[in-house]
Amino acid sequence: MTKQEQYVKDGFKVTIVGIVANLVLVALKIYAGIVGKSQALIADGIHSLSDLLSDFVVLVGLKWGHQEADDNHPFGHGRIETISSMVIGILLIAAGGGIVFNAVTALYEHQKAQPTLLTLIIAFLSIAIKEAMYWYTLLAGKRMKSMLLIANAWHHRTDALSSVAVLIGIGGVYLNPNWYLADSLASLFVTYFILRVGGQMVWHALKEVVDTAPDKEVLENIKNVAQEVDGVLNAHDIHSRFSGGQIFSEIHIVVDPEITVREGHDIADNVEATVLEKIDDLVRVIVHVDPEID
Repeated sequence: MTKQEQYVKDGFKVTIVGIVANLVLVALKIYAGIVGKSQALIADGIHSLSDLLSDFVVLVGLKWGHQEADDNHPFGHGRIETISSMVIGILLIAAGGGIVFNAVTALYEHQKAQPTLLTLIIAFLSIAIKEAMYWYTLLAGKRMKSMLLIANAWHHRTDALSSVAVLIGIGGVYLNPNWYLADSLASLFVTYFILRVGGQMVWHALKEVVDTAPDKEVLENIKNVAQEVDGVLNAHDIHSRFSGGQIFSEIHIVVDPEITVREGHDIADNVEATVLEKIDDLVRVIVHVDPEID
């Protein structure tokens, strides 16, 4: 099994677990929200439904985004993963907009709610499950260096945070029926986290699509590592970009003009091997050899 095949297999395993968890939570939250008369829990169930949709987007990104490079895609298919993470962000923003609309309507019309004990239990259960899914998916994403899985992990975390707000809102109304607006206020509080994370995902994906360079520290690190290689007098004109969370780079190195073409080629090969080994997330590098000019 190739490295890419193992990557897709591990990513599918993590995401399938998330799909099962989200299916259970969507059913429980919406049912308990209707039966237990909690608008916030119903909204939270809709948020979990967006999580479920994002899981399927992740499967698509994993399936197509990590295919090997081919004649039509010489730099691989990493941007498919980028676009998939952008779709997840858009889904989060859409879910947040729906929650805001329902909450504002309820506040404006002073809709009364009297949640039951069942809604409290389901909200607490949701927090436990989604927080566990956050850590499970986040650790897998970091191990695999997958921006897509890390984005989906934060989708799980926003669901956990929204359930915390729902638990507080429902608890307030359950303890004192006169605080019936707490249920709607809780759902508004949830939306802040949803919109914030969704916006960040879309922004990071857009920066990658337009080939925004990595941080200056990353570029400086590439330069320093290249200059440590024997035979390299200087490194300059370092251009890098992201694709699916991975870095593609181009480096110009300056060498002694009196060496042979073979020696210059060997130095370039050493630079390529060294930076790929020492720079995290760097997966491809093109090295140009320039002669030193007085």
